[in-house]
Amino acid sequence: MFATFAQSVRRFNALRRPPIKQSKAGADARLEALNRWVEGIDAARGGTLTPASGDASFRRYFRLQKGGETFIVMDAPPPQEDCLPFIRVAGYLEAMQINAPRILEADLDQGFLLLSDLGSLSYLDCLEADAARAGVLYDDALHALAVMQRRGAAYQSLLPPYDEALLRFELSLFHDWLCGTHLGMEFDATEEAAWQSLCDMLVRNALDQPQVFVHRDYHSRNLMVTNDHNPGVLDFQDAVEGPVTYDLVSLLKDCYIKWPAERITQWVGEYYERLDESMRAAITEPAFARAFDLMGVQRHLKAAGIFCRLNHRDGKPGYLPDIPRTLSYIVDLAPRYAELEFLVQLITERCLPQLEPRE
Repeated sequence: MFATFAQSVRRFNALRRPPIKQSKAGADARLEALNRWVEGIDAARGGTLTPASGDASFRRYFRLQKGGETFIVMDAPPPQEDCLPFIRVAGYLEAMQINAPRILEADLDQGFLLLSDLGSLSYLDCLEADAARAGVLYDDALHALAVMQRRGAAYQSLLPPYDEALLRFELSLFHDWLCGTHLGMEFDATEEAAWQSLCDMLVRNALDQPQVFVHRDYHSRNLMVTNDHNPGVLDFQDAVEGPVTYDLVSLLKDCYIKWPAERITQWVGEYYERLDESMRAAITEPAFARAFDLMGVQRHLKAAGIFCRLNHRDGKPGYLPDIPRTLSYIVDLAPRYAELEFLVQLITERCLPQLEPRE
């Protein structure tokens, strides 16, 4: 029998094992250690491990098959990754009855977790194969998000705040990694002042919104199509207390798949109607729509910068083709937001011409 979440956490903290030393000779010492760890778990012993997915971080995932059962095994190297936030937030989501992986076993010192398996069909894969399913899938995702924000009110104060320092750091990723490192651009004094003014406006927009439980990566790659309690929700370890529109932007203005503006507007309106009466009293629907759009600007600048950082710092170029789509959301806002003129001009005249479009 597997331990309960609370029992597991107590046991994980009590039974501390020495950290793994990674081999410099190229042998996968972590995979060898992972196999030894799995063999020490009764319910998993004798199972077969196969790669399940990679990650934009240093984490990697394996699917463990034993008879008719499958599990997910996470390998999160302790020098780069801390499993504790994942475990804590998984507990919050379980208490909210959100369909997220359950922690079945863990070794914090080695950075290994055994998780329940939510399947292998992501929203992105499903929608790319059959866009007609968008209506049903997004209705489920919007419902789950509303539940997470409503029930998450009991846990949001336990999360790190999405504060001014974090917001400004994220905006700097576009300035430093995309414009600077990737494109070799330099801002003159006038452009730097315009950039700082833009950042001030975007930070105010985020901080002035009602603050809720924020998943922070609630998009098509991290939502799994499940037969029951759809969707399955992954990659939640970076959750924060932050703006009410943030996860909605992640979902509807997705960096990996794009929907017509009219459909996004409809979904935003439908989501506003799902908000509690007290939340709707705190922010009008027009103000919510504006906050949503400007929150998207902050998120898309951050994401585009991260994609460049993944390429240059981490040797992961696979996200570069997603940058034009990501920045296109900002360009789309130009007719309605004069305050974005500097940014839109920067993107259209200096950034996009140097970026390869996605085929």
